[in-house]
Amino acid sequence: MGLVVAEQLTKEYITGEVAVRALNGVSFTIEPASFVSFVGPSGSGKTTLLNLIGCLDVPTSGRLIVAGTDVGTLNRRQGAIFRGATIGFIFQDFNLLPVLTVYENIEYPLLMVQLVPLTERQRRVTALLEAVGMADQKDKRPDQISGGQKQRVAVARALVTQPKLVLADEPTANLDHHTAYMVLNLMKKMRDEFKTTFIFSTHDQKIVGEAETIFTLEDGKLNAAKSKGGNGHE
Repeated sequence: MGLVVAEQLTKEYITGEVAVRALNGVSFTIEPASFVSFVGPSGSGKTTLLNLIGCLDVPTSGRLIVAGTDVGTLNRRQGAIFRGATIGFIFQDFNLLPVLTVYENIEYPLLMVQLVPLTERQRRVTALLEAVGMADQKDKRPDQISGGQKQRVAVARALVTQPKLVLADEPTANLDHHTAYMVLNLMKKMRDEFKTTFIFSTHDQKIVGEAETIFTLEDGKLNAAKSKGGNGHE
């Protein structure tokens, strides 16, 4: 079975007396260690889909299996526990905590989600600081580093819990062209090293060009999946 399997996935939101269908019978499979992008115009269902995969919302109908778990059956507490153990997140606005140092921002999920012992926290954070090239910046706060450096820290923070899956919502939107490619190459390096699957929701053609599998969404429907030798398939 794939790492993420969607079967006739549907999501409806009620606005007043009107039901708006954000996803309409979407089916796909994503294999482990994939580099996958969901693309489509605003309102196509990309963010809704990431929220479902990330256990931030539940499907209206259909099945969604993530790392062997039917996430539609989880209650809020179970979803939070599963999310903390299985999924990392990277955001377009970085979402770093301004009062914490680079080191402390990366360490934070291990304190809040997984309660990892001190020596193991130190080992993981130090290794990831080295991996993303931020070891010499570890004592700085977010307002003292560049946008590209912030996103490197965000990548490390997403990986520190050793998730099977990282969800990235427009992760290069606030980066210039050169920095965006640097961050994308870093994510690929991290995928190769840690065998983590990266799933992007994006308009950015740089990410689309680097993705191994591209799923195209429009009006809540999956139109096509294009593979460039990656692991995902429709």
